Formats: sequence, structure tokens, C-alpha cells
Amino acid sequence: MNVSKSFQLQFIQPLVQVLADLYEITKPKVVAMLVITAIVGMVLSQESLPSLWLMAVASMGIGLLSAAAAALNHIVDQKIDAKMARTYNRPLAKGRINNTQAILFALLLACSGFVLLYLEVNALTAWLTLCSLFGYAVVYTLVLKRLTPQNIVIGGLAGAMPPLLGWTSITGELHPHAYFLVMIIFTWTPPHFWALAIHRKEDYARVNIPMLPVTHGSEFTKMTIVLYTVLLLLVCLLPYLVGMTGLIYLASSLVLNLMFLRYAWLLKTSEDKALAMETFQFSIKHLLWLFVALLVDHFFKF
Repeated sequence: MNVSKSFQLQFIQPLVQVLADLYEITKPKVVAMLVITAIVGMVLSQESLPSLWLMAVASMGIGLLSAAAAALNHIVDQKIDAKMARTYNRPLAKGRINNTQAILFALLLACSGFVLLYLEVNALTAWLTLCSLFGYAVVYTLVLKRLTPQNIVIGGLAGAMPPLLGWTSITGELHPHAYFLVMIIFTWTPPHFWALAIHRKEDYARVNIPMLPVTHGSEFTKMTIVLYTVLLLLVCLLPYLVGMTGLIYLASSLVLNLMFLRYAWLLKTSEDKALAMETFQFSIKHLLWLFVALLVDHFFKF
């Protein structure tokens, strides 16, 4: 074996694997969704398109702190993850990276994101984003997740913050319209996550996590999902009713929420076990297209 190949096997490949594992614990798909909702908040905060540079810097700062929160979630939940079918192959659960590496990486992400937001955006956004990290990584993951079946309802506020963070990153101030965007995600989160929890009920029961399907049963959870989707439909009307949005958003919102309600009702009334995962997957598309509709409506409002 030549020296170059030996060096690659001993140093380059292990390093690449560690970097890939560190990237995985940031939950990049979740972070991408959070950043997208933050960008919508940025755009909706002004009549004209905000500074692209400011939007890029704010998105990076929010993304870094969100990634840090995700990494801390992996650190706290690694023993639980190792026992669950959905998460047993995660880097920390499998021991591919150790706690020291993960903690240092999470701290680097958090400090970088906070400093970037504080120096290049504004202090309000920096502190609010840091509070969101604390809410998700500590209040939800470490406390609520293990304490109450209402964990995702209370803890969901942290995940609902990005549109508000995006709004404040451009304006430097809190605005009632930004709260409507937070309310949408806050109301959307329970039916979104409970659908997955029904699908993974045995997993959560095995590790003694009091998710609603475990503590109250799947049928109760399905009915609760239906009620929350009705509530979500009503909450999504608020931006139109206060004059924040126009008819494009109203029509899109009604169609998307009625589709979500259909999935929820089928989940409640059908014995098809695949519907829980299908509902969960649709809910992700629902939120994405709802925020796309907000963007389109903002520029073509009538």
C-alpha cells in the first residue's frame, strides 16, 4: 500500500465520516424548513423586498442556532434514540461520534450563530433565537418530552418562532402580524407530530416517553388531531381577516387546510395503519406550500 492511500485510509476517510455525522446531528432538513419560514417572515415584514445581504446573514445566523439546538437534542436523547427503530442509527446513538465532539460542535454552532446575529443583524433577533434554542433543547427535550403528553403542544412554541425571528431580523421590532405566522406553526405542530407519534407508538412506549398515543391511546389522539386541524383552519384565516394577506393566500389556505382535515378524518375513521405516516408526510408539504402561498400573495395581493 502506498503512502498516499494509507494516509487517506487513516486520516481522510475517518475525518470525512466524522464531518458527515456532525452534519447529520444538525437535522438539516428540519433546519431548512425553519429557515424557509424565517425567510417568509423577513419578506412579509416589508412591502418591498428586504436587503438580500441582510436576509442571507440573518438566515445563516438563525440556521446555525437551529442546527445547534438539533445537535443538543441528539446529545440529550442519545440513550432513547438507541432503543427506537426510527433513531437507532443516529451518530451518537451508534457511537460513531462521542459526546465531547458533539458538545463542542453544538457550542461552536450556537456561539457563531449568536455572534453573527448580534453583530450583523440586531440584538433582539440574537436573544430571541437563543431563547428558542433553550426552549427546544432544554425545556422541550430535557423536561417536557419526559414529563407530559402535552410536551409537543407547549414545546412547539420554540419551533414556531422562526417567522418572528425573520421579521425582527429585518425590522428590529416585534409586530402583531408576525405573531399570526407563529400561531399558524404553533397550531400546526401537534397534529403534524402526533401523526408520527401514532406511527411510532410502540417505540415511544418502549422508552417510557409520554407521547399522547402512549398515555391516552391512538383513538383519542386521532380525534385530537381532527380538532387541531379544524383549529388550524380557523387560525390560518386570521392573516386574511386582519388585512395582512389577500385572496391568493385565502384560497390556498382553505384548500390546503381542507386537504389536511381530510387526511385527519381518514386517519380517525379508517383502520389503514399507513395513514398515520401519510398524514405526517402531507403535513410537511402543507406547511411548505402554505408559506409559499404567503410569499406569492405578498407580491401579487389582490
